[in-house]
Amino acid sequence: MEQGFGSDPSGSTIDKTRVLDVKPLRCLSPVFPSASEMSSITTPQPSPFVCITPTGPFPAGVTPIFPFLTPDESGRMGESSQQTPNRMPNQGTFGFGQPISPIPVNSFGNPITNGNSGHVNNVGDSGSGKKKGGPKKPRKVPPENVVEVDVEPLLNQLLMSFKLVELDQAKKADGDKEVVRRILLVFDLFRRRMTQIDEPRYGAGSGRRPDLKASKMMMTKGMRTNQTKRIGNVPGIEVGDIFFFRMELCVVGLHAPTMSGIDYMSVKLTKDEEPLAVSIVSSGGYDDDGGDGDLLIYTGQGGVQRKDGQMFDQKLEKGNLALEKSVHRANDVRVIRGVKDVANPTGKIYIFDGLYKIQGSWEEKNKSGCNVFKYKLLRVPGQPEAFKVWKSIQQWRDGVVSRVGVILPDLTSGAESQAVCLVNDVDDEKGPAYFTYIPSLKYSKPFLTPRPSLGCQCLGGCQPDDTNCPCIQRNQGLLPYSSLGVLMTYKNLIHECGSACSCPPNCRNRMSQGGPKVRMEVFKTKNKGWGLRSWDPIRGGCFICEYAGEVSDLGYDRDDNYIFDATRIYEPLEAVHDYNDESRKVPFPLVISAKNGGNIARFMNHSCSPNVYWQLVVRESNNEAYYHIAFFAIRHIPPLQELTFDYGMDKADHRRKKCLCGSFKCRGYFY
Repeated sequence: MEQGFGSDPSGSTIDKTRVLDVKPLRCLSPVFPSASEMSSITTPQPSPFVCITPTGPFPAGVTPIFPFLTPDESGRMGESSQQTPNRMPNQGTFGFGQPISPIPVNSFGNPITNGNSGHVNNVGDSGSGKKKGGPKKPRKVPPENVVEVDVEPLLNQLLMSFKLVELDQAKKADGDKEVVRRILLVFDLFRRRMTQIDEPRYGAGSGRRPDLKASKMMMTKGMRTNQTKRIGNVPGIEVGDIFFFRMELCVVGLHAPTMSGIDYMSVKLTKDEEPLAVSIVSSGGYDDDGGDGDLLIYTGQGGVQRKDGQMFDQKLEKGNLALEKSVHRANDVRVIRGVKDVANPTGKIYIFDGLYKIQGSWEEKNKSGCNVFKYKLLRVPGQPEAFKVWKSIQQWRDGVVSRVGVILPDLTSGAESQAVCLVNDVDDEKGPAYFTYIPSLKYSKPFLTPRPSLGCQCLGGCQPDDTNCPCIQRNQGLLPYSSLGVLMTYKNLIHECGSACSCPPNCRNRMSQGGPKVRMEVFKTKNKGWGLRSWDPIRGGCFICEYAGEVSDLGYDRDDNYIFDATRIYEPLEAVHDYNDESRKVPFPLVISAKNGGNIARFMNHSCSPNVYWQLVVRESNNEAYYHIAFFAIRHIPPLQELTFDYGMDKADHRRKKCLCGSFKCRGYFY
């Protein structure tokens, strides 16, 4: 009968505790003993190779290799009782009285558990927090002769532009809204810029993870905030804020571990210190139950079934112990929920859902048969809605629940690929003043260029590694957009493909030409008239819409409230500019009126601390140039947060309007 792994037919067991350091066989070097009758270093004659069987005899200084020998009752490594110094052991028994079954090397490995201080979740925006089965994808080999680009000067320039170089220790320990926003914006701009640099050199999906590199370089320089661990809310972070990368949670102090799902701290409440949970991340790696938005059933750390069938139960230690202590201490715990990123199937979006209290805990068996700990968390009442908003929007999409206050299901009458509903749940107003919806800009005549512009021949769309593409060449050799449609760097002018180009409509370099990519709604605000917001989360740098209307060649009426004037002075949003010392937008004689005809952009209100920024985009064809105003997200924008931009200042118009933006940087007026 076949013997089991690690078994001895004689009934003796192998003492695996004697294994202190197991190394792969390829790391072991052959042993060449230097006995008195053999050559040594001092007598460099050729040394004969000595073949040593697993059971010996062993020259001085050579240790037997486990598991071929087991200690006998005297504690020595067992040898055959018939072995003598002049007689080799029985080759068939390897020094044992009877043959033993071979023991695979991997049977001596330590059990693999899911993390050491909580759930193990994905570090960036790919994966689900648990390793799935199936064949591994081959690692992509980087192209030859690729010289690594030094990006540290770029980071230093961003830190200087955002005034983070002089960030004092007090702000690093305890931040505020301004510091949190600046650090997140530097992280995102730096990550995007590295993506733009790496893609033509290594290809899309090269696995270089610029998010990890950006966070590592920033934290090495001490560029993070809220480093002081705390129970409760984190300064500068609001309930409902969203993050597209786990490392963003780390650099702003919302959740410190880069992988573990449970963060905790030691607190001295009695004579001894005890761990208390401060935050958890629930992102689908375990069998968590999200409940109705106010309830969360959370699964503790650990508990795994190995491929060889061995199962390991969760232990009441580290993160699990901290959660158990928090049950009795009733302290607040920050909850970050992870949901699937629809725009990026391999990614996740992390939502800060506010503070919860742990109401109870118990132990049960999971689907694999392992004993796991369960924790019931209830949301603290009185907080702004966060995850509940996401659930409500999904119900609107599925038709389960009707959106309250809908006046028109589609304001655009089909002019856009995405319907834009008109909503008023504030008062009885039935809608804005009449206007004609037009999805794009109307020109009476184009601007002329000094020389003809060649169109590209990219039949499959412009690719980042195509150095011969004239459209890429006009953008300083780099595609301005990522494969997800994210603007990689803010510049004074973006050159998009025009009518003379052969690329298809879905070309990456036609990003602003296809209309809004997210579901929008025009809604009635409480005190600012009509506004614009999105049902979908918007990633920083994503295209929102263009400013449509009629190009005005003869000036405009000062009483026209639906005017976009590119010649105004716009406050530079610090580092939201090109990296070549172009700190302010160059005034361009483009004036657009959307009073009689326009699109959803006409409903965007002013803010002194906006979340949207405009870029000048040009589409050239032969000797003609068509300029457009495209809006992009400055930072990540949660669903149903109003979209706003800075209207700028007009020196010729001294009539100020009272600003009602309510931001912490409000100037009190706008033009």
